[in-house]
Amino acid sequence: MLMIMQDACRYFLIESGLALFVAFLINVAIISVSGSICSADNLSEHNVDRCNDLTLNNATFLLKNVLGRSSSTIYAVALLASGQSSSISGTYAGQFIMQSFLDLKMEKWIRNLVTRCIAIAPSLIVSIIGGSSGASQLIVIVSMILSFELPFALIPLLKFSGSSTKMGPHKNSMIITVLSWILGFGIICINVYYLITAFTGWLIHSSLSKVAIVFIGIIAFLLMTVYIGSILYLTFRKDTVQTFIETENDPGI
Repeated sequence: MLMIMQDACRYFLIESGLALFVAFLINVAIISVSGSICSADNLSEHNVDRCNDLTLNNATFLLKNVLGRSSSTIYAVALLASGQSSSISGTYAGQFIMQSFLDLKMEKWIRNLVTRCIAIAPSLIVSIIGGSSGASQLIVIVSMILSFELPFALIPLLKFSGSSTKMGPHKNSMIITVLSWILGFGIICINVYYLITAFTGWLIHSSLSKVAIVFIGIIAFLLMTVYIGSILYLTFRKDTVQTFIETENDPGI
C-alpha cells in the first residue's frame, strides 16, 4: 500500500508539474508578445488605444506580425479551446463537489444535468444578456472573487500537506513547506494590496456623495479587518486531530 501511495504521489507530481510548466510558458509568451508589440515605437494611434484598453475582443492585433491574416482565425480557435477546457474542468469540479457535500439522492442523469446547469448557467446568462462586454466584465469580477477567496483555500492546503497528523510520512519536506508558505503569503499579500487599491480608486473617483463615501469606506475597512483577521486565524490555528491512519504493507496489493 505504501508503494502504491508513493507511485500515486509521484505520478501526480509529474502530471501537475507538466501542466503548470506548460501554463507558465503560455503566460510568458502572452506577456512577452504584449510587451513587445505595445512598447514598439512605430505603433499606430489606433493600436495604442487598443493597448491601453486590452481585452479579449481586440487582442488579435498582437498576433498579426507573426501570423498575418490568419491571426484572427487562430486566435478564435485558441479562445474556443481555452473556453472548452475551463468549462469542462470547472463543471466537473462543481459536479463532484456538490455530489460529495450535498449527497443528492436522484437519478444520475438528473443529478448531472442539475449540477452542470448550476455551473454553466450564470456565465451563459451573462453572455446572452451582456454580450461580449458583459462577458469581459464577468471575467474581471470572477478574478476578483477568486483572489478574495484564495487564502481560504491555499492556507488550509498548505497546513494540511505539511502536517504529520494529517499526512503522516507523506507530508511535505521542510524546504517545500517553507517555500510554499513564502510563495503563498506573497501571492496573498499581492491580492490583498490590489483589492484595497482597486476599491480605494473606485471609491475616490466615484460620483457618490461625501457622506456615502465615508460610510462605504468605514464598512469596507471593517470588512477588510475581518478578512485579514480570518486569514491570520487560519494561519495560526492549531489542529491536533490526527486523521492519518497508518496501515501495514500488504504484499498482495
